[in-house]
Amino acid sequence: MIDPDAYAALIADWCLEVQPGQQVLIMTTTLAQEPALSLHRVLLDRGAWPLLRLNPPELMVDFYRHAQASQLDSFAPLELIEMESVDASVRIEAPANTRALADIDPALPARAARARRPIQQARSRRRWCVSIWPTPALAQQAGMAQRDYEDFLHRALFLDRSDPVAAWAQLRDRHEALVDRLSTGSQIRIEAPGTDLRLDVSGRTWINSDGRRNMPSGEVFTGPHERSASGTIRFDVPSGTRGAEVTGAELTFDQGRVVDARADRGEAQLMAALAIDEGARYLGEIGIGTNVGIDRPTGSTLLDEKIAGTVHLALGRSYPETGGTNASALHWDLVCDLRFGGRLSLDGQPVISDGALVE
Repeated sequence: MIDPDAYAALIADWCLEVQPGQQVLIMTTTLAQEPALSLHRVLLDRGAWPLLRLNPPELMVDFYRHAQASQLDSFAPLELIEMESVDASVRIEAPANTRALADIDPALPARAARARRPIQQARSRRRWCVSIWPTPALAQQAGMAQRDYEDFLHRALFLDRSDPVAAWAQLRDRHEALVDRLSTGSQIRIEAPGTDLRLDVSGRTWINSDGRRNMPSGEVFTGPHERSASGTIRFDVPSGTRGAEVTGAELTFDQGRVVDARADRGEAQLMAALAIDEGARYLGEIGIGTNVGIDRPTGSTLLDEKIAGTVHLALGRSYPETGGTNASALHWDLVCDLRFGGRLSLDGQPVISDGALVE
């Protein structure tokens, strides 16, 4: 069972490092009311201004079913003003139905994402965090009983440790050695069943993702050179984009661009994502998962991309701090599991073999 007060303290003190007088936007659904109220109290205790936005889980579905063309192609001006005015924001995923958008034309969310790009850009310029709270829908998606899923997430958040903040600080320190190693190389090759892909990361900055932006986290990542991806990769961990599951996605790259794409399931959603804009066909990120508390796929990208022994690639938007320049309304992480016959090498030297870091 996750203690909402301990969870809120971790978000405020480690993820956001909240200071007195700051305005902090909290966005979630009514299913996460308990941790949202805990975070509200914690922020007040630290002298900050919490701005709480609790929405019914059905709100997004209603938008796509009732929005007019002008509403899909723009946004309420107040949303941008709010995002430009706050010092930090946190979004807590707490869905009632992880497939709520499955019957929505995938072109509609793609269209709205393009229009809302200024809001996304404003958010990325401020301190931000994305987290997750256990709901029955998430447990069902993971194929786990509710109590087992809560225990799983409790471990993934390091809330089972006597001092969670110290535990995340230790992970940060362990990441530093991996970042130093990766920063010395240029050519990455990913090999696994159905996969042989090469990328150039020379001169790019590797980021230590230690729970500041994603909670839970556990990855190091960078932005590959936009025109460097060459070869094919198969993503054997199911992924979701705007409510629809995509399994067995397979992408072929030439000079950095996706030139062929298919999926065992959800191919229409995959193709719609690639059609959002031209940048959606290029990579914005490569990341290596390191969180040993996340040991199985759950259907949630926030968790699955952190599985120790996996590598993930993001289609679309780069993070500027990596040196990446790809621009897109899309940022979609897809996970390739290296724990069963996979390998990631840097300039010919193995970094991961069968899911284990090679010293």
